[in-house]
Amino acid sequence: MLVMQLRYMFSVLLFLQGVTSENVLIWFAEGSHWINLKSVIEELIERGHNVTVAVHSSSPYVNYSEPHPFTFEVFEVPFAREEFRDILDDFVEFSIYEKPHNLLDVVGLRLREIVAAGTEFNRQTCDGVIKNRKLLQKLKAAKFKVLLSDPISPCGDLLAMKLGIPFIFTLRFSLGSSMERYCGQLPAPPSYVPVVMSGFSDKMTFTERLKNILYMHLCSVVNDWIWHGWDVYYSEVLGKPTTFCETMGKAEIWLIRTYWDFEFPRPLLPNFVFVGGLHCRPAKPLSQELEEFVQSSGEHGIVIFSLGSLVKNLTAEKANMIAEALGEIPQKVVWSYAGEQPKTLASNTMLYKWLPQNDLLGHPKTRVFITHGGTNGIYEAIYHGVPMIGIPLFADQPDNMAHMKAKGAAVVLSFVTLNKHDLVNAINTVINDTSYKENVLKLSQIQRDQPMSPLERAVFWIEFVMRHGGAQHLRPEAHSLSWYQYHCLDVIAFLFICLVIILFVLKKCCMFCCRKCRGTRVKKNKTE
Repeated sequence: MLVMQLRYMFSVLLFLQGVTSENVLIWFAEGSHWINLKSVIEELIERGHNVTVAVHSSSPYVNYSEPHPFTFEVFEVPFAREEFRDILDDFVEFSIYEKPHNLLDVVGLRLREIVAAGTEFNRQTCDGVIKNRKLLQKLKAAKFKVLLSDPISPCGDLLAMKLGIPFIFTLRFSLGSSMERYCGQLPAPPSYVPVVMSGFSDKMTFTERLKNILYMHLCSVVNDWIWHGWDVYYSEVLGKPTTFCETMGKAEIWLIRTYWDFEFPRPLLPNFVFVGGLHCRPAKPLSQELEEFVQSSGEHGIVIFSLGSLVKNLTAEKANMIAEALGEIPQKVVWSYAGEQPKTLASNTMLYKWLPQNDLLGHPKTRVFITHGGTNGIYEAIYHGVPMIGIPLFADQPDNMAHMKAKGAAVVLSFVTLNKHDLVNAINTVINDTSYKENVLKLSQIQRDQPMSPLERAVFWIEFVMRHGGAQHLRPEAHSLSWYQYHCLDVIAFLFICLVIILFVLKKCCMFCCRKCRGTRVKKNKTE
């Protein structure tokens, strides 16, 4: 009760601080990234702010045609929605079935082709707003106080620079954390901070530390290749020499969508704020049909199975194998699957094209969550205290599940080598071994035991930037240092030169003294 009262008081104080209605501009993002942005948008509107979302006309996930409590500013792009969706589908299909097994595979020719195509779409999207003078004038006239952007969709920072307003990033990760490290100057000692997508924990062996350093530099090389074209583009738009990373580094606040229940302890900067789980909500009642199915599970409970919104289909062989495995467990199964119904589907399994995932995870009969390892799903499982079985597919998912495995809250399986025996064993292990439930409940307690909710914290910092016109006092001076100054290489070189000079002088002095002593002895011997 005391905790609830404190949270209420914080909410009242935050509301009073942010009571002035301001104009907020959102740079769109796709897929699960849009889910996080929508949570922030809804809270901003609840606090009385006017929100405008800039989105291109071919967005496959942002439905701007339906009524919303916020304004959409739609701009045209020279490609169709189907073309953009094909690029996303190519990336997903490549990642699942051609399967880059580790970071060394990201330089493969096929992936480079996909990345190059995606970059071209992103550049055309930027052109759609940056080179649209009428739209820029309209946005300037709106006098926005801040822009919120997910850097997974480039150009938000560039738009903010053109409009002359401060901007904030919200992100889960970048390849090898390169954006955070090089653009945000976030310290990341490779001795105990695992590179994103390495799959390592903070307790690394010598070999893992060696690989971690190599991965870090490999990611830097890959990002340099990706960013090079953006450096030229950003310089042209801003009319002065600049770089993609330099512009990103001007972000006032970085809202990182994880928290200490997920992350391993590591150094942070004052303008980096953890807001993991900002989309999590208490569970709502299920539909009558779904509730009846869940209740029919009896004491065994239910298993929730979802591979995310991007995976619409599986091969018939893989789908039949999974359905057969699920039919061998005593629990009822709710499976989010839009593909053709598997021939081996058992009576204990129900297929749904869409699931109220958060509400199911919050149901008392839920025993385990089989997931692809997306951050949103993991945080919903943590919030509701549900242990997991991870079948990661691509991007940050293997790394996410490596974190949950290290914290004792999940069993991880390989999608490529997945078979019926492994899946059944994993389900039985997670359900029957109480340590998994105990560990995820500990993470849930950590997630909930905060002075303000992650969503309140995210909105607080957005309003803070609006109230103060930025947060420059939180940005480290590292942004104005060159790479050799940042690593003190100039100081080390100076001290080394000083040391060499001192040693040289000492050597000369010693040689002089030796010659004097030798000359004195020779003169004395001659005299004798």
